[in-house]
Amino acid sequence: MSIEVKNLFKYYGDQAAVKDISFKVNSGEIVGFLGPNGAGKSTTMKVITGYISASEGVVKVCGMPVSVDSLDTRKKIGYLPEHNPLYLDMYVREYLAFVAKIYKVKNVKERVDEMIKLVGLEVEQRKKIGALSKGYRQRVGLAQAIIHDPEVLILDEPTSGLDPNQLVEIRGLIKEIGKEKTVMLSTHIMQEVEAICDRIVIINKGEIVADDKAGELQLDEQLQTVYVEFEGKVSRNQLRKINGVSKVEQVGNNGWLLESNETEDLRKEIARFAQDNNVLTLTIKKEEKSLEEVFKSLTNT
Repeated sequence: MSIEVKNLFKYYGDQAAVKDISFKVNSGEIVGFLGPNGAGKSTTMKVITGYISASEGVVKVCGMPVSVDSLDTRKKIGYLPEHNPLYLDMYVREYLAFVAKIYKVKNVKERVDEMIKLVGLEVEQRKKIGALSKGYRQRVGLAQAIIHDPEVLILDEPTSGLDPNQLVEIRGLIKEIGKEKTVMLSTHIMQEVEAICDRIVIINKGEIVADDKAGELQLDEQLQTVYVEFEGKVSRNQLRKINGVSKVEQVGNNGWLLESNETEDLRKEIARFAQDNNVLTLTIKKEEKSLEEVFKSLTNT
């Protein structure tokens, strides 16, 4: 188990930023940590990295308890904060060598060369960091986060402020890094989560409201929507009489969206209707809510 968070609380004065949350991240997983502004994402990540202490609860990285003075756990973690704290007056190679020496990395020059190649900084490696674009600064931030070869990588809004081309490049880089390391990242970009992450954890108002594999995260509610297209004409009134149907909406000439609040699979009832009325169904499929719709429903409270 790379990350284990159990009954975590974090208070700022009387206000609880994080309230009794628990989750685990397995080795080799890329987990998206989602939530609206102020939900507790950055606070949780800072506790995991040992940047701030927990008020209550247990946090472990690679089986070791995390604390603000624990050098052992920090050696296991690579951290890219939301506001990438770089020394703008230092040169790229100079800065990476500086970070490598802090971590007591062996063969510093070889490791810096390796990181520059990995994150695609060859063209910019001899520039001052302050002269780099936002995208290349993020690459420097990723390089410093992994230069000591950590087992766990924590990324807080790693693609914030990037243009579309930079987004694609950084996503690809994170995906590549995730093949060998455990990655936990926060972001507001749903497409990013769908493109990168194996699993999604959603936090709202300091509490975990969802935790599931990417692509399988759905609302725990009975409402189901089915799209059906018939070959022949079918009236709205006929469809309203189907067992369990609560709403009927026409789509195009022969397509319909049917909603039901019943637990029984609505597709079965539609198939019975088609058979009883001697009507051919060309298409019948259950409509799944998008990640964005699920996120809004869980956090818009």
